[in-house]
Amino acid sequence: MNKLILHIIIIITGFVTFNSYAQKSDFKGYRIEGDTIVFAFDKRDYNKISTDNYGLKRDFDDLDIESVVVSGEFNNWSKDKWRMTKIDENRYELRKKIDDFTDEFTWEFKFVINDYYWAEPSKSYPNIAKSTKDGMRLNNTYNLKMYTAYPSKDGNAYFKLKGYDDAKKVIVAGSFNKWDEELFKMTKTKDGWELTLQIKPGVYQYRFIVDGHWMEDPHNPHKTRNEFSEYNSVLDIKEYTAFKLRGYTNAQKVILSGTFNNWNEHELVMRKMDYGWKYVIPLTGGKHHYKFIVDGQWIVDPNNSVKEYDGEGHINSVCMVK
Repeated sequence: MNKLILHIIIIITGFVTFNSYAQKSDFKGYRIEGDTIVFAFDKRDYNKISTDNYGLKRDFDDLDIESVVVSGEFNNWSKDKWRMTKIDENRYELRKKIDDFTDEFTWEFKFVINDYYWAEPSKSYPNIAKSTKDGMRLNNTYNLKMYTAYPSKDGNAYFKLKGYDDAKKVIVAGSFNKWDEELFKMTKTKDGWELTLQIKPGVYQYRFIVDGHWMEDPHNPHKTRNEFSEYNSVLDIKEYTAFKLRGYTNAQKVILSGTFNNWNEHELVMRKMDYGWKYVIPLTGGKHHYKFIVDGQWIVDPNNSVKEYDGEGHINSVCMVK
């Protein structure tokens, strides 16, 4: 699924707290609450433990638990950094903000007991993966799946499929959830199916799956051909971004120019403020180069330390939209 094309503009006006996350109820080891990942250890879920050296398993039995640590790819398999809080005699938890993680799609992790033993999860859990950690015999690990989209009633992307009253299940799958065929189930309404997602700024492709049959969005004219000689629908999630130039209050005219408007020298006339100049524009996720034109003079943003060469010997200020 590639060849992304900029088309539909769906705008968000700021950072929104994610209110929910479509997650299978039988996942083990973690849950997601709003914008927080809650790592959850329950002693009653384990019968076996193992050690680093040989990965040999032994019975959990009546091992006295003094500490539980979350150890995984996200903290370089540390056995002492991410210590969990005891909830009761069986349960431990650790809360981490989603923003603490990078945009990797999956993370392997396990729980460490008493800074030494690995708790061995059951192979029957749906989010179990065979460890790929070199040099460590970790047997099975949990698979924490991270997506750039989350169901939210106040989200910024509204999907609607009219009709299909006889369908039993309709799914939205796209590049924002690695084309997962089960995760984002749409809700049936009186005239079709709908789902609202909160999606990070960026350009995405998606399709509907109606009772196992893949189809493009018939109500979205923006699409791109995929590798199966069919079409994926396309949407562009944008975020309002404020550019500010402080000072220069004696200037007559200030223009914002950048890669987002093909370096147009006249289009984005900034508004004069008490502190200087301002312009707000919706931008697609990613990196954008920009400059200000103050009474005909091009300058970088003096209050932004992030700058890059553009390949033609020019230095530009950099704005990242995430």
